[in-house]
Amino acid sequence: MEVSGQQIDLQQSSTARLNTCPPTPPATESGSRRVSSTSSHFDIQTSPSEYDGTKPEVSRKYPLPPRSRPDNKVLKEDLKTPDNHVVRDPRLIRLTGVHPFNVEAPLSDLYDEGFLTTKDLHYVRNHGAVPKVEDKEIMDWEFTIEGMVDNPITMSLAQLLRNFEQVTYPVTLVCAGNRRKEQNIVRKTKGFSWGAAGLSTALWTGVVMGDLLRAAKPKRGARYVCFEGADKLPNGYYGTCVKLNWAMDPNRGIMVAHRMNGEVLPPDHGKPLRVIVPGQIGGRSVKWLKKLIVTAAPSDNWYHIYDNRVLPTMINPEMSADLPDVWRDERYAIYDLNTNSATCYPAHDETLSLTQGIKSYRVRGYAYAGGGKRVTRVEVTLDKGKSWILANISYPEDDYRAAPDGEELYGGRLDLSWRENCFCWCFWALDIALSELQAADDIMVRAMDESLMVQPRDMYWSVLGMMNNPWFRVVIHKEGHALRFEHPTQAALIPGGWMERVKKARGNLSNGYWGEKLSGEEDDVVEEEPAKEICMINKEVNRTITLAELKKHDGEIEPWFVVSGQVYDGTKFLEGHPGGAASIFGAAGQDASEEFLTIHSENAKAMLIDYHIGSLDEASRKALATGETTDEKTLTPRETFLQSKVWTPAILSAKKKVSEDTKIFTFDLEHPKQTSGLPIGQHLMMRLRDPVTREAIIRSYTPLSETTDEGKLDVLIKIYYDTPGKKGGKMTQALDAIPIGHFVDFKGPVGKFEYLGRGLCSISGKQRKVKRFAMICGGSGITPIFQVLRAVLTDSEDPTSCLVIDGNRVEQDILCKEDLDRMAITNGHKCRLLYTLSQPEPSWTGLRGRMDKALLEKEIGPCKDIDGETLVLICGPEPLEKSVRSILEGLGWKDDDLLFF
Repeated sequence: MEVSGQQIDLQQSSTARLNTCPPTPPATESGSRRVSSTSSHFDIQTSPSEYDGTKPEVSRKYPLPPRSRPDNKVLKEDLKTPDNHVVRDPRLIRLTGVHPFNVEAPLSDLYDEGFLTTKDLHYVRNHGAVPKVEDKEIMDWEFTIEGMVDNPITMSLAQLLRNFEQVTYPVTLVCAGNRRKEQNIVRKTKGFSWGAAGLSTALWTGVVMGDLLRAAKPKRGARYVCFEGADKLPNGYYGTCVKLNWAMDPNRGIMVAHRMNGEVLPPDHGKPLRVIVPGQIGGRSVKWLKKLIVTAAPSDNWYHIYDNRVLPTMINPEMSADLPDVWRDERYAIYDLNTNSATCYPAHDETLSLTQGIKSYRVRGYAYAGGGKRVTRVEVTLDKGKSWILANISYPEDDYRAAPDGEELYGGRLDLSWRENCFCWCFWALDIALSELQAADDIMVRAMDESLMVQPRDMYWSVLGMMNNPWFRVVIHKEGHALRFEHPTQAALIPGGWMERVKKARGNLSNGYWGEKLSGEEDDVVEEEPAKEICMINKEVNRTITLAELKKHDGEIEPWFVVSGQVYDGTKFLEGHPGGAASIFGAAGQDASEEFLTIHSENAKAMLIDYHIGSLDEASRKALATGETTDEKTLTPRETFLQSKVWTPAILSAKKKVSEDTKIFTFDLEHPKQTSGLPIGQHLMMRLRDPVTREAIIRSYTPLSETTDEGKLDVLIKIYYDTPGKKGGKMTQALDAIPIGHFVDFKGPVGKFEYLGRGLCSISGKQRKVKRFAMICGGSGITPIFQVLRAVLTDSEDPTSCLVIDGNRVEQDILCKEDLDRMAITNGHKCRLLYTLSQPEPSWTGLRGRMDKALLEKEIGPCKDIDGETLVLICGPEPLEKSVRSILEGLGWKDDDLLFF
């Protein structure tokens, strides 16, 4: 479907926040922060989002945190791990499986939150389980200052609050592994695959570390201060160090923090006390602080020595295992961050239309430097570095420097006015003419700091994959009348990115030209080094294991797991696993091949020999691969078909063509009296195997069937066929290819919206009464709209009125038109149905044109509701949804009144 609002959408998307940085909330209102928290009466429930005064207390010129989500909870993935007490956001991308918890936000979501990051999306780096600290225990939490000091101190958090001045600083924390996946694609390092969102910014409140150390009186000869946390790991407690003179220097801003964005530290971020080291890698900012130890030499903690280092590039994972002196060499330790930048928009796989009259696009992203240095320039090239364009830079951190003397924020003095050091990321933006983007093959960005340290052109690969900071390259693809943008990688196991594509095509990513062939260069000029064959089996083991035997070990007692058809007993490694025993428990009884082989290093793979106990028999391998189970079915037939945790097969019994590219697929349920069990407005997941690769393909759909229909399930699906130069839809083409009698797996229901009837809705578990639905859809997006509309119109006692605007290209693209017309005609008193076509035939008598601002302003109009009596339901292609959101927000509609299926 084509949408005239697309131009508005893309213009707003690309130039959203017309200043050069992401949005921040308006000034804090009265009562939205505590005046002081320096006494021992520390309200552990205080949250900056809990106060909603009506008048501004003071004019705030600096950014304040966005609101956190109030409905986050302990996720099901964590229930069987030691972290079953930690509330987390489901949007975060897990980088190391279920446990330990190492995550980053989707890059666009991180950028869109603005200068400050909520606790929901702040990246997390945990080496093991999160220590559990009850709220009632917070004030009694103790830490020590010991070692080479004349006055050793044991102090509680209550004393820290009562006896020392509190300060509040904005600080960007960056994991040393940020952008590591790029290195892992070139050659696997010993680290897991961070994307470009391994950084976040928050307001931290606490005590300057220099004040604490001066109270302890370091002795002559002391040169380092070591930090140790409460997180017990296989190699001891996590610990590291920084130089003592840095910790004593107020310019460095090193602090002991007890608040994050005005709230008590969340468990994942060190509750109740942590170190914050601005300008250095996140690994120095120890969480769950228990000890400050003043020493003459660097820390001898295992994690200080064998983590957070950049070893010389010629040292590979195998060599590194036998070089203890190299690991201990402090020349290779990482402290200050290096200069880095990334492009956030255009996002990965974002498309930009060339036919909508758009003149330019605002390319934008972030940059940061280390050691308190300021990023002084960001440059963009469209010709691979032959010429450069200066981007605009904004420094939201500077807004805090302008705060009045004595200004307090969250109980701490906002102590930045005198400091020149920079603790935070900045944002860059550049408007580029569409014609220039169309002529370019890629967009690359580099940053430079005030010491003239500039990002390098090429990658410096190292065994831990840390401090990766080459130019950030986004490839531009010309596809029909649009541009599609491709980032280098996607985080964790998520496929995609030009680096992965180039490597699969046997390109040499180390050739100095991003894996591209130069003009006149012959194929395979540089042969890719063959992957080293790593033996993961004990050749003396000849045992064959069945799936039934494997399933007996799917718990915490003698956990077995499968990698590449081989069975391993993780029992002996429960204590030694770097991620703790929960990592093994999470894989127990399962095929962990994809996750294990992708995440783990050559060293870890070689270790499997010691835990190898046998081979899974062929039948069991096939059952695991297809998701089949050996569980016996219950004797009593289930009334409803869908199950939320189990895939259930249904047999394809019919295909009905309703347009050139759309069919209704009918599936037989398990028995003739069975209903789908799908609530109105929700959707289900369907799973097929790719006929070529046998990889699982999973998509969500809303069926046409009514909830009460028995024995059958009808699903309307638009098929996206391959076209010259463009691949079609994997799932839709696979569905179209399967024969009658083939099965498809289903699971559900899923979705946050449910229509309960007669104006009553449930959204994310909360009920809401509406009097009017405004329904906007396009193409196959009609299906969830159709479900809700049918429920309203077939109930004579349902007073809810409905406006439906259905946009398509030509009349033949209008799906379910006969049913829609019939329902609208017989319910004219409470339903208004509008069709609009972008390329109509001369005989068309309905609306003409795309779904633009003029149409939505006329038919829906500005938001006038006070009590949320109107709910706008939207479903369609992504460009339509983006455009509609942009237009309606411009008309005053709030997010709570817009529901996207």
